[in-house]
Amino acid sequence: MSFDVQTLRAQFPILSTQVNGKPLIYLDNAATTQKPQVMIDALVGFYTQCNANVHRGAHALSDEATRRFENARNSVLTFMNATRREEVIWTKGTTEALNLVANGLSKKLEKNDEIVVTEMEHHANLVTWQQACEASGALLKVARISDSGELDMEHFESLLSERTRFVAFPHASNALGTLNPITAMTAMVKSRGDALVLVDGAQGIAHCEVDVQAIGCDFYAFSGHKLFGPTGIGVLWGRYDVLETWPVWQTGGEMISTVDYQHATWGELPYRLEAGTPNIAGAIGLGAAVEWFTKQDFAALRQHESEVLKYAMELGSEFPGMTLVGTAREKVGVMSFLVDGTHPGDLGFILDQQGVAIRTGDHCAQPLMKRLGVGGTARVSLSIYNTVEDIDALFVALKKAQQMLT
Repeated sequence: MSFDVQTLRAQFPILSTQVNGKPLIYLDNAATTQKPQVMIDALVGFYTQCNANVHRGAHALSDEATRRFENARNSVLTFMNATRREEVIWTKGTTEALNLVANGLSKKLEKNDEIVVTEMEHHANLVTWQQACEASGALLKVARISDSGELDMEHFESLLSERTRFVAFPHASNALGTLNPITAMTAMVKSRGDALVLVDGAQGIAHCEVDVQAIGCDFYAFSGHKLFGPTGIGVLWGRYDVLETWPVWQTGGEMISTVDYQHATWGELPYRLEAGTPNIAGAIGLGAAVEWFTKQDFAALRQHESEVLKYAMELGSEFPGMTLVGTAREKVGVMSFLVDGTHPGDLGFILDQQGVAIRTGDHCAQPLMKRLGVGGTARVSLSIYNTVEDIDALFVALKKAQQMLT
């Protein structure tokens, strides 16, 4: 059965809107994806049917809110092939998840321990570990990438040593689209010692099947809003035996077991790492998005997205004055580029006037931009609802922008 992208698009209300009098061509999915109606309905359903705080309310609304909230956790568990519901920790997003890990890591590291990251990191998967190193006296090592944006696996391997305690890398680069061999990288780390492995899944979760057991990592983090869910909600998955003793980050309600005026003890997972009233609506919305996404033909979605990306890259390679930035052999739906004689910010402005939404700048990856010798790029990022017609509209708009700016 062929993939019907128009039927899929019809489930996203915003895709039928106009911007500046033009049909919306939304190509900024690495920043945030658009939302299917079923997810929107789940948010509305919570607020109109069972708005209450969860877990300890002695009334029907709280019971129903708790049921939906915890069912969402179970949906994420199944989606990631986790082993226990206690391994799914709600956070505000990938950034908070990484900070939760970094806070605990700073208490576990010792002077001259080592952390390994890569040159393609988003700031959230770099500055966090810098801070952990500063707090503990550990050393941060950075694995090189090639000019095409691929990880230098030999250099990555050479950085692993008996002092390596923690390794973090992205499932996919937000700025370049490079898809990393995360299972092989994890196995490489584990074969050389007992270092913990964290995968920044912000850009992988909506493009790749994520099976945390098969990957073999210790942590996997992602943001709900990049998986067709709401903003302000995300997930830190961690192996139970690691999370069980992980230092608490925030304290307060929900995560407490016992308290007196001088001491406190912590509750059980997952709640010991979820202090305070959670983003109940966000979790329920993310659960609905995960359930919706799980029902799709993933192989067909992946093939469709790959074909649209290939089409965009082919047109980009032929477009006069365009330089593609990031040409790795394995990519998710990201095309970063520069156009001679234009500034990426000016391109973005003129494209917006034609209804085409892209992102410009350093993409929260300043060290990567410096490594590549550019100040920033224009970035087109795709999702499952984008089409070759969107790409045609993009290049028509780019041609007009080029004529206006050069």
